[in-house]
Amino acid sequence: MTRPGLRVDAVLVQAVIAGALSFAHLHDLAAAAGQDGWKAWAYPVSVDLLLVAAWRRLRSEGPSRLAWCWFIVALFASLGANIATAGFLNLASPPALLRLGIAGWPAVAFLGGTLLAHSGEHRVPVPPTPAPAPATKADPDPEPEQAEPAPPEPQNQPAPAPTQDAPAQPASAPPPAVPTVLVDHARKVADEYRTRTGSPIDTDTLRARLGVPPHLADAIAAQLA
Repeated sequence: MTRPGLRVDAVLVQAVIAGALSFAHLHDLAAAAGQDGWKAWAYPVSVDLLLVAAWRRLRSEGPSRLAWCWFIVALFASLGANIATAGFLNLASPPALLRLGIAGWPAVAFLGGTLLAHSGEHRVPVPPTPAPAPATKADPDPEPEQAEPAPPEPQNQPAPAPTQDAPAQPASAPPPAVPTVLVDHARKVADEYRTRTGSPIDTDTLRARLGVPPHLADAIAAQLA
């Protein structure tokens, strides 16, 4: 009964040790590149925050190129510091390329954090299309009743002309329900397009701007008309 608790504790201890060592290596590398004082301590915090932000984006919204890109960048910065402080570089006289990378890291980290935090704010959720109702099994046809014999028709009476039944018109499917928030957002997009171009927005452009299926774009355009 105690094995799961021991396993979790071991993982936490391992995570604390790995985080402390990586934090110290990043600090030493920043200090060797000329970032002394509090600035040397800010670099490992920046790298770890970018790594956590990218990992949280991957866990919450699924795999994406943006999240994977910044996750690899932060992981490369952390692993690079671990390797550089293991004797592969002369920290007493670091190369100019290392100084350039350390000096430019704050701008890179700020760009990555901003993109990870604000890239998915303007996405409009598209309501799922309702699944068609399962077809019910039709009841068996009742046995036809025996028709009574019709009275004999009088002779010398012209037969009525055969009439052709008009083809039944297929019933049009009802338009899909459009959420109010999606209609409001589409109206803002249409107003912005009219202001910029001077002409009303067409259905194809509206569908491309909203990222919705064609039948839903037709329903939204009908409400905007």
